Amino acid sequence: MLKIKFRAMGSQIEAITGSESDQARELLGKVPGWFEEWEQVFSRFLPDSELTQLNLHPEKPVCVSETLWEVFCSALEMEKESGGLVSPALLKAMLAYGYDRPFEELALNSRTSLLEPDISNPLAASDITADPLTRVIFLPYGLQLDFGGIAKGWAANKAAERLSASGSAMVNAGGDIAIKNPSVKDKKWTVGIVDPFNREHFLCSLSVGSGGVATSGRDRRRWLQGNLERHHIIDPRTFQPAQSDIFTATVTAPTAVEAEMAAKTALILGSRAGLSWLEEKPDFAGYLVLENGESIQTSNLKKYL
Repeated sequence: MLKIKFRAMGSQIEAITGSESDQARELLGKVPGWFEEWEQVFSRFLPDSELTQLNLHPEKPVCVSETLWEVFCSALEMEKESGGLVSPALLKAMLAYGYDRPFEELALNSRTSLLEPDISNPLAASDITADPLTRVIFLPYGLQLDFGGIAKGWAANKAAERLSASGSAMVNAGGDIAIKNPSVKDKKWTVGIVDPFNREHFLCSLSVGSGGVATSGRDRRRWLQGNLERHHIIDPRTFQPAQSDIFTATVTAPTAVEAEMAAKTALILGSRAGLSWLEEKPDFAGYLVLENGESIQTSNLKKYL
């Protein structure tokens, strides 16, 4: 087994292969370069990234790369699957609540001014005009994109897929985990669920063959805006940080992108509606930690424990 750790996309990245072959070693060495390349496409904090340049040109047709187009389409699909609760069109709200710089800088320098996002004419990703034949995206004025966790889930999945050319692989992109076992049917990877109230302790462990695992929570990316505590999960129904009794939500799904979407959707919905939503989708299994310290889980999670 070989592994590599590094930082990218504002998160700790870990990639592991189940093989120690020369091919596995060569592929593993390429992973940081892949993430650096993708960050140049997706980062909203880099002034010259492709996403930043797209956001700077509303009401103009912009031809985007295959990579950005692929993630854009994934984000639209996840918005639909989540009933609009996971949207890439929430950057203006995120900026209004102070998340206007990399989180490491935000945690050190809390913003003091208070801004309220303009929701008089709310826009959704469905308001974007896009042509799949030319990969041209036309953003309406007032809408800016932020792919957030969807981009990390996509990157984890893409990297794991490439690594799986040499055997089983797992990639963890800041909590968005992709697992690929192309030739070992009974191979399982162990994924621990961390206690958000005591990060030295694991609440349980999941055994996953192939697919995705993701955790969405209000426990880490929090900051003060003036005297108000904010977090990064925006509820598009209110354009405010989500008010939920779920502190963290961990979900297994067929892909890391779907797991990311499902975890965030459950958290925004809250424990009762979120658990019900997950139970209706047999491909998903969830473990929800409530703000009072209790935990609940979907009925099918036991097959992963």
